[in-house]
Amino acid sequence: MNATAVSLQQVTVLGATGSIGSSTLDVIRQHPDRYQVFALTAHSRIAELKALCIEHQPRFAVVNDALAAQRLQSELRLAGVATQVLAGAQALCDVAAHPDVDAVMAAIVGAAGLPSAMAAVTAGKKILLANKETLVMSGALFMRAVHEHGAQLLPIDSEHNAIFQCLPCNYSEGLAPVGVRRILLTASGGPFRNSSYADLERVTPAQACAHPNWSMGQKISVDSATMMNKGLELIEACWLFAARPEQVEVVIHPQSVIHSLVDYVDGSVLAQLGNPDMRTPIAHAMAWPERIDSGVAPLDLCALARMDFFAPDLQRFACLRLAIEAAQAGGSAPIVLNAANEVAVAAFLRGDIRFTQIPQLIEDILGLDVVNQVQSLQEVLAVDQQARQQANSWLAKQKIHVGVSS
Repeated sequence: MNATAVSLQQVTVLGATGSIGSSTLDVIRQHPDRYQVFALTAHSRIAELKALCIEHQPRFAVVNDALAAQRLQSELRLAGVATQVLAGAQALCDVAAHPDVDAVMAAIVGAAGLPSAMAAVTAGKKILLANKETLVMSGALFMRAVHEHGAQLLPIDSEHNAIFQCLPCNYSEGLAPVGVRRILLTASGGPFRNSSYADLERVTPAQACAHPNWSMGQKISVDSATMMNKGLELIEACWLFAARPEQVEVVIHPQSVIHSLVDYVDGSVLAQLGNPDMRTPIAHAMAWPERIDSGVAPLDLCALARMDFFAPDLQRFACLRLAIEAAQAGGSAPIVLNAANEVAVAAFLRGDIRFTQIPQLIEDILGLDVVNQVQSLQEVLAVDQQARQQANSWLAKQKIHVGVSS
């Protein structure tokens, strides 16, 4: 192996067939002299994963199902690809924590991404965090593990990456000691920011998944439409930047050009701007503290012409209100919030409940639980499963039967 190959950063992409995974691989394609794919994982898009394995020739690929892994292994061998295919949740953790891995893109959606993200942290990796549920569910545990194991945590959500770029390097001491008054977390408002509550009653899954600015998966698109996504991001921001919930303010910015702002006590407000393309924060985090070309077109402010800002309506978008309340309550409340939301969104996408029933389900499940402090990953997952069971019981009372998500 030559000196150039030795210097390549080995990257595991968890959730390679999703939108974040695809954008990550596009950045890697542009910089073959800097990055090499070590492992790729996918849940159910096996054909897409096969094509990526043929292109990138990773050492490992991971899928959920053992039978699917066997089929993929056979197909790759026929194609002359030496990738070893693994199956199951433990394999996800193994390729995230492998000694030869330098960086891990944690882009598995939902609670399913937590164990592998934690495995990367405890192995002291550079972790590019696109899975906001990891910090929503296990913020204190996760951040403690980052410090104890010397991991490098870089945020990928466009908003958190923007905040990271606008904060001083010593923000982990707390916002007040470094002269920060508040964080302004921008939100597009989703496709229904101007809709009446009556209109929301009639929203279909297809309408909820049609985001005006960003190309995202179904679950995240629905979260954006309910503004739960912004609520989860508020909780995540508190953990990432040592902020209290009252120090993070959500502002609707329909153009999605200012990705977030930091307000300082001297009156200065720093903002990070860019076209709405996830390759920008991905490239920033992958190369940090350097800068590399992301492939994103330069921002044309003259073509943009205007930028609008207004406060969110917490009555119309009850999911954001519920997330703020969970952030203030702390402890197990964010875990319950996230679990109930995942069950509710899945039910809505199946057509089992209305769009406006998503916050109703979440609020009812939050009301069932006493807020407790969680001390381990096992306790986090236990609270998560209990909340899912309660959410499915709620659905059953609506004469809908669904299985408990994992």
